[in-house]
Amino acid sequence: MGNKFNTYLKYFLYSGITVVTLSCSNTKYLKEGQMLYTGAEVKIENDTIPKKEKKELQAALEENLVPKPNSTILGLRPRLYFYNIAKEPKKDKGFNYWLKYKVGEKPVLLGDVDREFNKDIIVNYSENKGYFNAKATYDTISKNKKARVIYTLRPGAQYLISDVKFQKDSTLVNQEIQNLKDKTFLKNGNPFDLGVIKAERDRIDNGLKEKGFYYFHSDNIIVQADSTVAKNHKVELNVKLKEDTPDLATQQFGIDKVIVFPNYNLQDVKNGKYSVPMNSDSLSKYAYDDIYVIDPQHKFKPKIFDRALYFKKGDLYNRTNHNLSLNRLISLGVFKFVKNEFIVSDSLQHKFDAYYLLTPREVQSLRLEALGRTNSASFAGSELNLNWTHRNFFRGAEQFKAAVYGAFDVQMGGQSQAKNMYRAGANVQLSIPRIVAPFRFNSSSAFVPRTNISLGYEFQNRTDYYTLNNFTASFGYVWKENARKEHDLKVLDITLVSPANVTDLYHAETNGRPYLERAVQKQLIFGPTYSYTYTNTMLAKPNTIYYKGTLDLAGNITGLVTGANAKKGKQKEIFGVPFSQYAKMENDFRFYHKFSEKTNFASRIIAGIAYPYGNSDQIPFSRQFFVGGSNSIRAFRARTLGPGSYDPRGLDQNFAFDQSGDIKLEMNAEYRANLYKFLNVAAFVDAGNVWLINDKKNERPGGKFSKDFLSEIAVGAGVGLRLDFSILILRLDLAMPIRVPYYEKGDRWTFNRINFGDSSWRKDNLVLNIAIGYPF
Repeated sequence: MGNKFNTYLKYFLYSGITVVTLSCSNTKYLKEGQMLYTGAEVKIENDTIPKKEKKELQAALEENLVPKPNSTILGLRPRLYFYNIAKEPKKDKGFNYWLKYKVGEKPVLLGDVDREFNKDIIVNYSENKGYFNAKATYDTISKNKKARVIYTLRPGAQYLISDVKFQKDSTLVNQEIQNLKDKTFLKNGNPFDLGVIKAERDRIDNGLKEKGFYYFHSDNIIVQADSTVAKNHKVELNVKLKEDTPDLATQQFGIDKVIVFPNYNLQDVKNGKYSVPMNSDSLSKYAYDDIYVIDPQHKFKPKIFDRALYFKKGDLYNRTNHNLSLNRLISLGVFKFVKNEFIVSDSLQHKFDAYYLLTPREVQSLRLEALGRTNSASFAGSELNLNWTHRNFFRGAEQFKAAVYGAFDVQMGGQSQAKNMYRAGANVQLSIPRIVAPFRFNSSSAFVPRTNISLGYEFQNRTDYYTLNNFTASFGYVWKENARKEHDLKVLDITLVSPANVTDLYHAETNGRPYLERAVQKQLIFGPTYSYTYTNTMLAKPNTIYYKGTLDLAGNITGLVTGANAKKGKQKEIFGVPFSQYAKMENDFRFYHKFSEKTNFASRIIAGIAYPYGNSDQIPFSRQFFVGGSNSIRAFRARTLGPGSYDPRGLDQNFAFDQSGDIKLEMNAEYRANLYKFLNVAAFVDAGNVWLINDKKNERPGGKFSKDFLSEIAVGAGVGLRLDFSILILRLDLAMPIRVPYYEKGDRWTFNRINFGDSSWRKDNLVLNIAIGYPF
């Protein structure tokens, strides 16, 4: 088997070398007189421009040139090669069509390049940046049927702004423009830049929208540039209203009536008018404070709209409240479509009515989910979930979710003594779109704050070993400052684990391993938890980050009041169950860099610590840290790594997957690339481990955190295939360990042991992870 594998590997390498060699000879497919376009370069001849600015100008000019040459990888053009070798397909489908037009790339020829057009682009862009007397030429260099174009720009001196004037008149709109001029983007001494001028027009427009000028547009502003009034390459700017600005754009509008249609559909419109007459008498019965809610069937409580809408009768229109109102209506989660219209009701008084046309989602939904799974312990299993959702439970946009589920994992081979596992449970959640508290919580965010309440129960049965009853409950709040910052505070988070029917067999097999005995002890965990999330990954930027910090404080006040001290034999109980007391913190930081539309880099660092004190000398098993598996260190199976240099290979199959720790450090890096539409590939490296804060009884030798912790870092690497089907991403990652912390010191790197031709090595070291979604 090993020899065959090595033979296949050689064939693969030879084939790869052949493809690389052939991809160098793309020019042989060109017709007589054709030349392959290999790109362009812009040279700037001006010694007065600083080196950094010249480099930035050059890069911007080259980015604007069209067309782009054929894509390259390490100087080669494999996509062009595939286009050339593929036969012309007879139909718009099939392998040849896919290879030629999907994988392949049509050659970009010199004849496709309009050099005069590109020269004009260079001149126009330079003038837009203040180089008013720019001149450009070009030259074509060709060799061996390949050609590139060299453009030479002589930009002259860049014009600077000498003065900025905001022309005055007696109109109301001009008075507001004058109030905005102090924060202008146009500064004396700065270079003339058309992009900055456009941004200034948008700034003025946004400022006027905040002052009631709903119909104003940035195109109503003109910025005139005059280079004749100053010397030494200076330009004077004059900001003014265009003479043909519509009268409506200069009027300041206020809100008359706010009218909400919470059950809007197309049948509500007749001949362009709403089905309910919009006069004071007909609206009076729908009045709620300063708004009108047209809801004859009383499906919604009017006060939810009073909380969500920022506009009130008599308010001056502003864009901030306009957008806030729409966003808060959407974030209620009960409306499928949210539409807003402003209709002039009094042209003399400059007032309009604000209409909110809301199309509800289905109030109730029922979803059945079934899934199958296998794991590295030779278990196969299935899970069935039935979920019911009600999106308007008390007519106040409250979301109520109830779920029941059942699951099993049974032995399908491997060690015969492995035990089957069964789970069944139910949970309910109520999410209220406001803060329910004895204090007042004001939020000007576009996101509605929520109060969340949950209850849950799960029954676990590990045949011949034990059964567990898990009860959970929580009460807390979630609110967002903006799209980037979110807070999640659980004022009370309770977990009660009650074991039943723990067998003598389990006690016998876990003898000598007290940490496994603790997994089936009664546990009562309660206290607040808080998490803060910051992310800007939704922005179209080359560099984005994600951060989530979590703090878990269990039994702190209770332990302090009762004087609990487990180390001195003063462990306290509540209803006969010792309560846990600890402090736990975890930080998850991620960094993303986008190289291009098809390639990017992702990295992650996780650091966490959990410290027991007072009523506890150990962290509850369910609150400890774990590493390994499809979303962690992928070269090691889930929960088989650590703590520290502890060697789990001596454990039987039943307990090898129960390794945990009180300290966690994990680092991941991944390069991702798109090959074709839904097909993506990745190369990754993972590193990390978990450790114990204390292990006085030496239950797991080598597991305690020490100054040598860096020598106990596990490292794995691999490649991945991701199938992005929009509705889900199917991920397949193949990884292998390259540093194993439980090997002898000095022999933990495994490069000298790698042997792809050995079937037993592949079985023990190649780990295939199948998962849904990206790991981070």
